[in-house]
Amino acid sequence: MTGSDASPSFRLAYVPGVTPSKWVRIWKERFPRIPLELVSVPSVEAAGLLLEGGADAGFVRLPVGRDELSAIPLYTETTVVVIPKDHLLAAAEEVSAEDLAEDIVLHPLDDSLGWERPPGLPAFERPETTEDAVTLVAAGIGLLVVPQSLARLHHRKDLTYRPVTDAPESRIALSWPEEKTTVMVEDFIGIVRGRTVNSSRGRTPTPTQPKEEKRPASGGQRRGAATGKPSPRNPRGGSGGGAKGAKNTGGAKGAKRGKPRGR
Repeated sequence: MTGSDASPSFRLAYVPGVTPSKWVRIWKERFPRIPLELVSVPSVEAAGLLLEGGADAGFVRLPVGRDELSAIPLYTETTVVVIPKDHLLAAAEEVSAEDLAEDIVLHPLDDSLGWERPPGLPAFERPETTEDAVTLVAAGIGLLVVPQSLARLHHRKDLTYRPVTDAPESRIALSWPEEKTTVMVEDFIGIVRGRTVNSSRGRTPTPTQPKEEKRPASGGQRRGAATGKPSPRNPRGGSGGGAKGAKNTGGAKGAKRGKPRGR
């Protein structure tokens, strides 16, 4: 099968913590003949994957750091600190960076918050991944500050998390190579932005149905004439009124009224 004969497909990348299921479902409903392939990619590799053609578009964490990539910011995540359930901070509803000053705060190499140095005491070495850092938190080696979606992704029964009020936040965006803004990319942008299937940018808009023409007012008169019932403009009925019509125009009762009185 040649490339021209193969069915087109749309490749969508996403970084850990992003759940693209809502948008994927809408794509399948609108374009059932175009398969959508999901490509999971670490945050630090997302920009390179898009530029190398490994995906048509992707959900990434800002900043993407490449001028060749276009991006549409979508939402900002809450930042939390992952802690053991028996930690003192577990009693608080939220914490500040100052509350972490006396704890070791891990700083994984795939950090999603973009700060040079997290609050708290530095660890002896940086964990390779966020998942590795969560394992170290469970072992009582330190705490971890991450976007809330990553805390949920790596949830453990022996850990919990609390919002950090003054920590950097992670922003999620839809990104794609600027020079490769294809029709399918435009279609997916429309879905993410909430455009309906009938949008002017949609590929297969539903044709506008012609408005039903109103019947002229004289139609009521024609109905009255056809049925013999009086119409507003012709209270005496149509030409075929029959016995009722004769009664209204002067029949037996009319003759009785005109009969002279006997002497």
